[in-house]
Amino acid sequence: MKVLIVESNPDLGGLWQRHLERQGGEVTLVAGQEAAILALYGTAFDIIVLDLVLETESALAVADFASYRRPNTRVIFVTNTTFFSDGSIFAHSPNACAYVQSSTPPEDLAAMVAHYAAGR
Repeated sequence: MKVLIVESNPDLGGLWQRHLERQGGEVTLVAGQEAAILALYGTAFDIIVLDLVLETESALAVADFASYRRPNTRVIFVTNTTFFSDGSIFAHSPNACAYVQSSTPPEDLAAMVAHYAAGR
């Protein structure tokens, strides 16, 4: 399974990356919008783990680009805020498949990634 992680916090992104690689995932970790879009140009990812609140760029722009460029790629949004906690993220992003807190245990996130990427 090919996974793109878009996370501004390198420690958190690295933690997720290690857990996914232990499950056999081929993981690309980037810190922001520009790098994510460049990665999506060159690779068909099965799933994206996308921090909804990037430091200086737009996570929704990444999700929008993914839905256009890679329409079969699903997105798991992670956040440490209550923004979109009403579930409206699913109305804004057609490729959204999950919305979880950044504090979700990495093994649980890895299980979700494996589940949603299956069959892609």
